[in-house]
Amino acid sequence: RVYLLGLHFKLVTDCNAFTKTLEKKELSTRVARWVLRLQEYDYQVEHRSGLRMKHVDAFSRYPVMVVTNVDILTSIRRAQQQDEDLRAISEIIKEKQAYNDYFEKSGILHKLVDDNELVVVPKSMQREVIRRAHGKGHFAMKKTKELICREFFIPKLEEKIRAHINNCVSCIVANRKTGKQEGKLHPLHKEATPLYTYHIDFLGPLESTNKSYKHIFAVVDSFTKFAWLYPTKSTSAQETISRLKLQSATFGSPVHIISDRGSAFTSDDFRRYCNEENIQHSIITTGLPRANGQVERLMSIVTNVLTKLSKDDPTKWYKFVDRVQQVINSTFNRSINMTPFELLIGVKMRTADDFNIKNLIEDEIRQLHQEQRDDLRQQAKNQILKIQDENRKTYNLRRKEANQYALDEFVAVKRTQFGGGLKLKPKYLGPYRIVKIKPNNSYDVVKAAECEGPNRTSTCAEYMKPWVNYSEDDIDPFEGECEAGWPIVGLGKPAV
Repeated sequence: RVYLLGLHFKLVTDCNAFTKTLEKKELSTRVARWVLRLQEYDYQVEHRSGLRMKHVDAFSRYPVMVVTNVDILTSIRRAQQQDEDLRAISEIIKEKQAYNDYFEKSGILHKLVDDNELVVVPKSMQREVIRRAHGKGHFAMKKTKELICREFFIPKLEEKIRAHINNCVSCIVANRKTGKQEGKLHPLHKEATPLYTYHIDFLGPLESTNKSYKHIFAVVDSFTKFAWLYPTKSTSAQETISRLKLQSATFGSPVHIISDRGSAFTSDDFRRYCNEENIQHSIITTGLPRANGQVERLMSIVTNVLTKLSKDDPTKWYKFVDRVQQVINSTFNRSINMTPFELLIGVKMRTADDFNIKNLIEDEIRQLHQEQRDDLRQQAKNQILKIQDENRKTYNLRRKEANQYALDEFVAVKRTQFGGGLKLKPKYLGPYRIVKIKPNNSYDVVKAAECEGPNRTSTCAEYMKPWVNYSEDDIDPFEGECEAGWPIVGLGKPAV
């Protein structure tokens, strides 16, 4: 357009209808828009018959001969002639007629393997043969090897197929990781002090109540397992901060808070609140809820109990929240070998069921309270460590040591969110570059190219794969076959 504006030019066409259209007085709305758009140009239209326009039609109608396929055996024959090791074998065969199951057939070097005549693939063609076999369906090593071994012989084939699959982008982003999952259990360090570490999260959305409550904000003390449940109208940072301030009026602020990556916990308001209260805030890895397992288990219990209590009218669930909190805190907890209330306060919770019993032993408890408190907390700590060790051993039976990644290494990251229409989407996204190495096999990564996924995220070794990592400086499994596969020139038998 910029080259034609302001210039007079001639438009030659074999479409006579076009020239007649420009002369009509009445046009359809659609055609009139075309004509108006052409008015900005200074041009002259000339009609010319199609017989005189063959040179224009040639670009789209005259086929051009293009080589679309090259016989791979022809390429292998030519490559065998250029391979020094295979040339040496061919010369020996010409003298001895046979050489360690090698023979020539139709000018192509073959090898007899398990009564099968296989074409010997020269080093320069091995990548192409493996690429074609693997590309037929992006099969795993065993199936790809089976396809190749039907017709071809390649030394150290399994190692080379594995190297190719490890550097196949389609397989990296589409295949799930197999075998034992990476990353063993790393229990959090537990201070022998109540109210030191809080686990927080939101439950919901639930049935909307007449007070507009839709969520429950949950707080769990890491040491005593004591839980606080607050009905809320939203999951905003303001709701979170207001509930924590309400709690701090009685219990003070914790030293450490652990949460997921919810918008309320990653907001600037919540960050400022933690700084003002001198609270260390830890955010768990995306897609790894077990890192905040204490509050996640609490959510499961609360959901089931509220469902049963409010089955007659689900919109009245908020009336049972206080009762559920009381039951949870007064129920025996295996991790601490007592109730959360007893460990936090030092006495058993008085309820309607044990009120009379409580009155009978109240004096004795009051006398022993101070002495028992320290003993109870030490027992609780020992019990927590014992349960953690049991959980770690059981969990690690199904796990293996996590792969260690280096700073600035390129990786693929597992897709953690699936929805409608994403069933056939790649299971992994990338490439991503590691920008920060964190404890317990966790990493911060940033997008290294134009691809699907967040620009920056946190992940863990369990959800990562190495990206294509072959370079010219790496040890290449396709090099050095003469030491382990091909016969060394001058010797009478292959080197093994």
